[in-house]
Amino acid sequence: MPTIKNILGPYRLFFYSFDCCEPKHVHVQREKLLCKFWLEPTCMVKNIGFSAKELNTIRKLIESNLPKILEAWHEHCG
Repeated sequence: MPTIKNILGPYRLFFYSFDCCEPKHVHVQREKLLCKFWLEPTCMVKNIGFSAKELNTIRKLIESNLPKILEAWHEHCG
């Protein structure tokens, strides 16, 4: 599970190695909470435990780091 480095905050942003056949997306984890966002356009797909307020914070974090996340996606998935 490649983790995207240098994104500040309490979240771990990562990809699963077997997910490259899906549209571009990122998984976000904090403790036992987990969600998944499509990247283009930025849209939540799955949520396990995050509040609506925190999902909005995560969406903004993804949008503000989108070039870095997309670069990591392309490095990992080709």
